[in-house]
This record gives sequence, C-alpha cells and structure tokens, in this order.
Amino acid sequence: MTNLLEAIKDYLAPLVDGEPKKPLHVGEVNNLWLLLTLLEEGLAVYQLGLNTTTDKQLIHALTNGQEESIKTIEQIRNFFIKEGVSMPPISEPKPKSNPNSVPLGVKYTDSELANLISAKLAAEITLLGQALAMSIRTDVGQTFFQIQFEMIKYGTSLKKMMQDRGWLKTPPYYYPPGGPE
Repeated sequence: MTNLLEAIKDYLAPLVDGEPKKPLHVGEVNNLWLLLTLLEEGLAVYQLGLNTTTDKQLIHALTNGQEESIKTIEQIRNFFIKEGVSMPPISEPKPKSNPNSVPLGVKYTDSELANLISAKLAAEITLLGQALAMSIRTDVGQTFFQIQFEMIKYGTSLKKMMQDRGWLKTPPYYYPPGGPE
C-alpha cells in the first residue's frame, strides 16, 4: 500500500511540474456541466425559500447556501471560459416578495424547504463524489474535492438545524432478524 508521503507527492507533481495540461475528457466536462446546472437552478430554490419563510435561522441557512452557490457557480463558469466550454442555459432570478403575502397553500413550509435544500445538497455531493472518482486531471479533481468539502460543511450545519427543529426526515430503523436486542 502506498504511504501518505508518496500519495501527496504523486498528487502534487502534476500541479508543479510545468507539463502542459491535457484537454478535459468528456466525463469531466459532463460532470462540471451538470454540477453547474444543478447549482444555477438551485438558486431558484434558495430564492423561493427566502421569498416564503420568516424563520430567522432558515433565512440564515438559505442565505449562506445561496452565497456559497454563487461563489461556486463563478468558479466553474470562469473555469469553463478558460477551457472553452459552453455554458448551460439558466433560469431568470426570482423577484423578491413578501413572505406574508404568499398564500399558505402555495408556499412550502419551513420543514419542506429545509428538506428540499437537504435533498438538493445530497444529490450534488453524490455527483461530486462520482465526478472526483472519474476525473483524470489533477486540477479538476482538486476542484471537485474543494467544492464537495464546502458542501459537506454547509450540509452539516443544515442537518444540525434540522435535527434541532425536528425537521430531519429519518427512515425507519432496521433491526436485523436474530440481531442483538
């Protein structure tokens, strides 16, 4: 098994050896393109939440998620421009509205909003894990890893808030037959 120092050396070598970068492969482009689409369309979810909730903790979580998404979107868009990759079409931003003016039957509850954001985040983190495993270029893998790390940090604080509020949806517990009591 490779030791830690060898792994670090092998990881850093392509970043510092001055060798020209190979072109992106189809999987790297596809995963980046899909992630960018998920993030850009996800902005509408954050905007919808900010337009419909009055819960201060949830507003804070939604604002943080929106800000992190915008940073990541910029990072990927700049990378695409540098690499010559076309951008996916995006939806128009939602206008601001007064949460108290939205009828109850139309807007999500705070619990529904938090779970929607949580599910969106889980899909993005899963995509990033697969993308990281497929990436060949070190800079692309590093980008996927860094984005995934930021999403996991955000998801951890979101999960804590959801647990504290009783909003986290937990599947039924599994007790295997013949297992210890």
